[in-house]
Amino acid sequence: MGIEYDVLTRLRDHGSLSRAQLATGLDVPRPRLLGVVDRLIEAGRVVEAGPAASRGGRRSTLVELDPRIRFAAVDLGVSSVDVEITDGRLMPVASAEEPSDIRLGPEVVLRRVTETLSKLRAQGGVDRLDALGIGLPGPVSFREGVSVSPPIMPGWDRFPVRDLLAKEVGCPVVVDNDVNVMVLGEHHSGVAQRTPDLLFVKIGSGIGCGVQVGGEIYRGADGSAGDIGHIQIEDDGPVCACGNRGCLEAYFGGVALVRDAEAAARAGESPALAERLAATGRLTSRDIADCAAAGDVICTNLIRQGGRRVGRVLTGLVSFMNPSMIVIGGGLAELGPTLLAEIRAVIYARSLPLATGNLSIVRSELGSRAGVVGAAVLASELAYGRFT
Repeated sequence: MGIEYDVLTRLRDHGSLSRAQLATGLDVPRPRLLGVVDRLIEAGRVVEAGPAASRGGRRSTLVELDPRIRFAAVDLGVSSVDVEITDGRLMPVASAEEPSDIRLGPEVVLRRVTETLSKLRAQGGVDRLDALGIGLPGPVSFREGVSVSPPIMPGWDRFPVRDLLAKEVGCPVVVDNDVNVMVLGEHHSGVAQRTPDLLFVKIGSGIGCGVQVGGEIYRGADGSAGDIGHIQIEDDGPVCACGNRGCLEAYFGGVALVRDAEAAARAGESPALAERLAATGRLTSRDIADCAAAGDVICTNLIRQGGRRVGRVLTGLVSFMNPSMIVIGGGLAELGPTLLAEIRAVIYARSLPLATGNLSIVRSELGSRAGVVGAAVLASELAYGRFT
């Protein structure tokens, strides 16, 4: 990173600024800043944008990011893919949400991604992309741009995602774990702005956690930091997708929740669930949320039990890391206030007062957009020179 990166990201986050404002905000000597801006203009990254507002003297000239800059952002989930093209300030230019199935393998799924991108580029008249960021629902080697031993992604182990997409799309590509990408999105433009130390917990088909320390994503030595869904909470429990028993994800998360709800419906414990199961042949987390909201005791207890289990795991992380915020996101955030209340209750009851005195536990503000926003942030950081 250098001054060029600082200038580009400041223009990304604040819009048009004068050279004087850039020099002051970045605490850089004005002559040096002027040289950097001139080089960025020559490189086609920055353009002049007319005069600044008068302050009584000579009006300075504003600069801004080149309006032709375009990034691609991809949030790849277990059953869907969100694709977005943005400008240099990460404002959406075109977007699409497509059904997908991660179990079909990388060739099929990534072909769907590139086809969707081609359609969006045609719709928006985008002749080139400056960078692409993508989040994958499994452990990722950030350095290599590959997924490593993902439990729910058959065929993806060490598949060259970054290299294949770079070849197909024709721009630099950066690959990360989907929850890390969500942390970036929420920190950039969601509830966690100006929060340097936080945990983002995604509760979807499985459970994962993004860790940010001092404003930086912590990925661990090999990219598996935050994989809390595979923390064992019982010595002898259900078999998890990872092959072990008693993992948090084996007890809670979309797959486990639906499994337990369908078992309750077939056992006649919940007439409301049984009726929905008979009508459609399967249940979803939305069914469970709706029945709980209508007062179904079984559904409410399933959500409460899940929240308590998540809370117990997070209690250990709070004692270890001492974050200032925990953000709860993912598809199961739709289960409503009961889930969040249970997580909060366990953490506040079991953690030391010093660790929770300034701790906020909140729902994601960006919701389903956290991943695609974060992927755009990741793409911009690659293009602006953070990873060089």
